Amino acid sequence: MRYLTAGESHGPQLTAIIEGLPAQLEITGEKINKELKRRQGGHGRGRRMQIEKDTVAITAGVRHGKSLGSPVCLVVNNDDWKHWTHIMGIEPLGEDVDPDEIKRKITRPRPGHADLVGGMKYGHRDLRNVLERSSARETTVRVAVGAVAKQLLNELGISIVAHVTKIGGIEANLNLAEGMSIDEIRERVEADPVYCLDSEASAKMVEAIDQAKKAGDTIGGIVEVIITGMPAGVGSYVHYDRKLDGKLAMAMMSINAFKGVEVGLGFEMANLFGSQVHDQISWNKEEGYVRDTNRLGGIEGGMSTGMPIVVRGVMKPIPTLYKPLQSVDIDTKEQFKASIERSDSCAVPAASVVAENVIAWEVASAVLDTFKGDQMDILKADIERHRAYTKGF
Repeated sequence: MRYLTAGESHGPQLTAIIEGLPAQLEITGEKINKELKRRQGGHGRGRRMQIEKDTVAITAGVRHGKSLGSPVCLVVNNDDWKHWTHIMGIEPLGEDVDPDEIKRKITRPRPGHADLVGGMKYGHRDLRNVLERSSARETTVRVAVGAVAKQLLNELGISIVAHVTKIGGIEANLNLAEGMSIDEIRERVEADPVYCLDSEASAKMVEAIDQAKKAGDTIGGIVEVIITGMPAGVGSYVHYDRKLDGKLAMAMMSINAFKGVEVGLGFEMANLFGSQVHDQISWNKEEGYVRDTNRLGGIEGGMSTGMPIVVRGVMKPIPTLYKPLQSVDIDTKEQFKASIERSDSCAVPAASVVAENVIAWEVASAVLDTFKGDQMDILKADIERHRAYTKGF
């Protein structure tokens, strides 16, 4: 299973084509739109979220609410395109138009963005050609793709949720998630302004975001994704590029502004003894094999253990500042303050939604790599047989 996205931040639309979905999977635009709306929420978002009201159009691969087995095409239109038709037009410029005089041309790269290096790579003297694609706007359609993957996982009894654990150095109480179902976590997270389980920490996070915005600055944080119901043995110890934790780490690091990832206890393991890290194994008739703890985050040897999978990612502060950093004009080589594009003071809550959906895609893809997946009924039966087998192994 794979997908490809296309589109620019201020272009006419964002598009994704998904290949390899099983036939007979129920897919609804309503569930996709719910995820798109969540991505636009969260305290700290900028004016772009007031302009765009993201909704998906499913234009291929689905008939009467069910997948056909053929490629599925998703389209999200950019409402702001009407203000950018001349600047981002598709057709060649007329002979009387000087490319160097196009409105909103950018020659001052922003520190922390892809602007300068992207310009070097593709030979763009107008750095807008870089930032339009490198923008986090592209994650809109990746969330739509992940929402389809979540509908697949739900049919297979696999649930996923993300929540914010830290913003601006303010850390939530992670113990609050213990003993809670995915649905309970989701209910509390979706009712919170920063998608955090800890209401006391949430209030402090909101205050920190407001202070950063007032100062013309930005702040980052950490998000956690939890997956339950995963069958044991998904992934591989045989091939490096099929290790499940490697795939999840890649997915998390592919999100704009993410600079670190960990599974289970993660970096904390560097401070602990082996006896404080590894999960002892038990067996009982009702559940089969279980781990007495889940410090390794549900993955051993690159494979799922059947325990909840826990993966976290750290998002740096957004580099577009309303109090801009110093840069150099690529044409004149003079020092200037970097250009300013519309931005957020904190996008960590929105990033948690992106993380949930890109992780959902990788989990679904790994499941289909392991089990027979041309038809939903066959896929479900294969997974149920495997669950029975591993329980009594």
